[in-house]
Amino acid sequence: MTDTDQIDDADADKSLADRVRSHVRGNGTGMVQDLAFAVVWVTVVSLLYDFLFSAAPQWVLYMLMLAGIPAYFGFFISLEMARAQQ
Repeated sequence: MTDTDQIDDADADKSLADRVRSHVRGNGTGMVQDLAFAVVWVTVVSLLYDFLFSAAPQWVLYMLMLAGIPAYFGFFISLEMARAQQ
């Protein structure tokens, strides 16, 4: 067993369910925001592709979905900057 295989966490003796609950309790708001952004992004892109770009090839849908990655980081970075200015 190498050093990277060892768990250095203080709650290593807790059950998996306890560790998951602890993680969700500490990161719940961020996880909900991430999920909400993903659902909204996929919905908007799907609607755009189905109605506005209906004659476009399939790779356009994939590129629009992939554009969600920089959009996600751009949105949350700008949100942090706006909160810092207040």
